[in-house]
Amino acid sequence: MKNLNKFLVLAAIAVFMSSCKDEKKEMADKKVDQFKSYVDSISNVAAEETSENWESIQAKYEQTKLEAEEALNNLENKAEKEADMDKIATKYEEYKAEVVQKRNAMFRENLRSTLFTEKISEDMSFAWVNKDNIADVYSHFVDTVDKNKDTYNREEWDEIKLLYEALDTRKNTVEKEGLSSKDNIKISGLKIKFATMYRINRATAKSDENAEAKE
Repeated sequence: MKNLNKFLVLAAIAVFMSSCKDEKKEMADKKVDQFKSYVDSISNVAAEETSENWESIQAKYEQTKLEAEEALNNLENKAEKEADMDKIATKYEEYKAEVVQKRNAMFRENLRSTLFTEKISEDMSFAWVNKDNIADVYSHFVDTVDKNKDTYNREEWDEIKLLYEALDTRKNTVEKEGLSSKDNIKISGLKIKFATMYRINRATAKSDENAEAKE
């Protein structure tokens, strides 16, 4: 009788352990499937459409991935599922790279459209700037920066500086075309104004971002 009871207890324990393993596997399967479904759903959307909401998408991705990883930690044999996770993560990173590229392009285009009245070519040659309009181009550029200087982040300031330097390069060419003394003096004043704004506000933007990162 004692042996029978012992056998029944061991059998019950075995069933219980098997049940636990099955539940853990089912949970792991469920979480990995949810992770895959989320990445698949995001990857099927055009990068242009997700770029504006990327922060929330990234947060959801991290959460879904973490839940799947935690479920896998409870499994003894998880190599196959981990391989699946790696494939899913790789797919997401490839899509993320595409989104980042689109976001950067949109960011540059939007910023440039506010700083200049003409479209800027990729080589930033400013071929449309000449001795007759260059003073107005500088004026519009510096006035726009002055108006928005408190809203620019560090990345935007870096792009602004890049554009400013390209415009300066164009000025060297325009001067040879007979730039008037009046316009030259006006541009010199604008250049001093910009240099001061850039030095102060670029440093402030960096300090603000560092402070936010620590919070």
